Amino acid sequence: MLSQWLNEAPLASEDEAPALKGDIRADVCIVGGGYCGLWTALTLKQREPSLDIVIVEKNRCGDGASGRNGGFVLSWWRSFGALATFCSTDEAIRLAEASAHCVDEMANFCAAHDIDCEFRRDGWLWAATNRAQDGAWRSVIEALARHQRHPFEEWSPDQVAARSGSDKHISGVFEPTGATVQPAHLARGLRRAALAQGIRIFENTPMRRLKRTRPPRVVAPGGTVRADKVVIAMNAWATALPELSRSVLVISSDVVATETFPERLKASGWADGMAISDSRSLVNYYRTTLDGRVVFGAGGGFLSYANRVGRKFDAATPRAAEVAGYFHKVYPAFADVGIASHWTGPIDRSLSGLPFFGRLGGRADILYGLGFSGNGVGPTMLGGKVLASLALEARDEWSECGLVRHSVGQFPREPMRYIGGTLVMGAKRRIETLDDQGRKPGLITRAIANLAPAGLVPVKGYNADQPSGGANG
Repeated sequence: MLSQWLNEAPLASEDEAPALKGDIRADVCIVGGGYCGLWTALTLKQREPSLDIVIVEKNRCGDGASGRNGGFVLSWWRSFGALATFCSTDEAIRLAEASAHCVDEMANFCAAHDIDCEFRRDGWLWAATNRAQDGAWRSVIEALARHQRHPFEEWSPDQVAARSGSDKHISGVFEPTGATVQPAHLARGLRRAALAQGIRIFENTPMRRLKRTRPPRVVAPGGTVRADKVVIAMNAWATALPELSRSVLVISSDVVATETFPERLKASGWADGMAISDSRSLVNYYRTTLDGRVVFGAGGGFLSYANRVGRKFDAATPRAAEVAGYFHKVYPAFADVGIASHWTGPIDRSLSGLPFFGRLGGRADILYGLGFSGNGVGPTMLGGKVLASLALEARDEWSECGLVRHSVGQFPREPMRYIGGTLVMGAKRRIETLDDQGRKPGLITRAIANLAPAGLVPVKGYNADQPSGGANG
């Protein structure tokens, strides 16, 4: 259930952020109090301390994807193929390096602001759990090597099995950059840092309407915010805006957390906080916690019709037994370990698998950033740099980076998107089940699966580095 993370990150009384009452003025109004909105506000305040910045949040800061993800803090090295498709090679390398540097920046920020989010820099293992997945990383490593970049360590099968605590991992590569956090603690800590710097936060303040006056106004139930700049940082909920309604695919990712069993974890060899993902299209991702649990997530759950983010995304996952089954299959020695809690949440999956940023309707005073596609804990910090530069109308490496686009790809209209997406994901699940059994899928199943756009479930090839539909971070 969602409260697993959020209830472990209580708010102190001095950190209260009341709902908006009345009409106010600000230099910048940020809609959304998750990682992207908070990092944007903090970056703006660092660059221009005199700015009056307001954040309006529908519920509590971190109640969305920021507080309920798997807690993976990853770079974009695995996404080099996708980056190189939209940017020059030099820009793709720069962005990947910048995303890796953000992991260091986050660690330093948390230390400087006393944010105890259980930050552990134990790396990320990109693994294969069957022969069909073996070598999924090869095209990325070879492409990076051509540019003298070597962010991954190639491990032997014995090393992979020993370090991951299961011989079901038959091969893999390791990225030392990776880290993990308790995601709600991070969101709460960023919120506290923002309040301490004079950023005004109004919680329980949903945006009911965006008035495109000059200057624009954010209309909430209890009042309005008139601001020189409005930044939309609403993640999957941004699809309520017409211009963004088909730019992402809203899909669930589902997570279970086990009971504690620290001694057995340590004895298995998975003794640190190393994060692990397999190489499925509908990726499985998992990590340990400081108190000795395993948090195990599975991407590619259920689609939202017309990208509506309803109550089913805020509940216990209907896939708890299925996700627990994946965990026990990868770790059969832990088949007797019980599940303590489970939850689900929406992913804003873009066609490229990368976030995108821009000016809504071409207006320089209404900005947006979304499409983090299940890998947002680290990259939202970089996204905050991009949105801050756009808000300040700076001409720099962030406002002019390859992820700032005048137009983005569109998913099909309903009902074709929902019907087609459901069929394709079903075919992908059948293929991955057969892969686990060492069997080949039939022609019809393969044909349906191959209809998938990259943003739903990427096909093997240059962009096979981009597992889909997860919420690892």
